[in-house]
Amino acid sequence: MWVAREKDNEEESECGGSIEQQKKKEHICGRPLGLCFCNHTGELYIADAYKGLLLVGPHGGTASSVVITSHQQQQQEPEPSTFTNSLDIDQTTGLVYFTTSSSIYQRRNYISLILSKDRTGRLMKYDPQRKEVTVVLNNLTFANGVALSRDSDFILIAETTNCRVLKYWLNTPKAGTLEHFADLPGFPDNIKRSPRGGFWVGMHSRRDKLVQWILSYDWIGKVLVKVPLDITRIYSYLGKLKGSSGFAIRVSEEGDVLEIVEGLVGNSISEVEEKDGVLWVGSIDTPFAAKYKRISK
Repeated sequence: MWVAREKDNEEESECGGSIEQQKKKEHICGRPLGLCFCNHTGELYIADAYKGLLLVGPHGGTASSVVITSHQQQQQEPEPSTFTNSLDIDQTTGLVYFTTSSSIYQRRNYISLILSKDRTGRLMKYDPQRKEVTVVLNNLTFANGVALSRDSDFILIAETTNCRVLKYWLNTPKAGTLEHFADLPGFPDNIKRSPRGGFWVGMHSRRDKLVQWILSYDWIGKVLVKVPLDITRIYSYLGKLKGSSGFAIRVSEEGDVLEIVEGLVGNSISEVEEKDGVLWVGSIDTPFAAKYKRISK
């Protein structure tokens, strides 16, 4: 059985404080990365990087851990994830699709995850009726955002390290087929459907020449991961010095780039949700959501 660890009273007392203090304690207090409501039940599912899949009832309250058992047809249970990331829900069946980015690296070590080219990411499917989880895809490289198509014929999965999006067919004659969907000019995070068609992809940052060179040679990444330094903190510091910023891309159902929006909220765009002509923008580096009104038609 795979059960997300619940927060005890001692852990609760350690949470809070400034943004920097919270970042240092995220492995204790949790870090919610993905949210999605089930329209039929009103329940809110949360993908927490450290505590796994969580659930909040239709009237709100404290999030509880989702108890998950393995699918009966599988020979062994899925291993607990070290880094649960994003989710989406098939509103017709109630099935919850979610990603686990790695079984080795935690979210706070995401730069090491990229440098190592770790391939323990997965796409999972949770059946709330049976309380069962099934591994849909294995061997993904930093599995991140997921988004179902409007009719749930396919699901998109962002591979952050590879700067690309994959398409996995679900309910057509192509069911079970994995395809390349789009190459991107940077590191993708979450994916959300756009009411105008296509999908919004939040982009953490561009893949500059230095990063591209490092990722071209496996030995460089392996050496950097073993260096006794906080690689993630160094990367964030260098990003601020260079003035790099996140951006958002809207792609069509076929993976073609429809528009690019920059200067939304600063660094590290994690998610873009479009509603009534407004973009609501999130970032892993800011304690607020931004509202962007100017959308090209």
